[in-house]
Amino acid sequence: MSNKADFLNSLKGMSETDLKAKIQEDEMRLKKLSFAHAMTPLENPVSIRGLRKDIARLKTELRKKELGF
Repeated sequence: MSNKADFLNSLKGMSETDLKAKIQEDEMRLKKLSFAHAMTPLENPVSIRGLRKDIARLKTELRKKELGF
């Protein structure tokens, strides 16, 4: 659980441009993982779910910054 907390704490220090860049990078990585999983099953398919959740957390933090919270 501390890994998630560390991730959330690191997001708070990022600027909007950094968050947008990280979102694009992670979305590209998600596409590559999904494609690789379609071709040959991944050893750990749960990593796709974790990456989707990380992207959602990034988007949530970006939205908070846009709204000024």
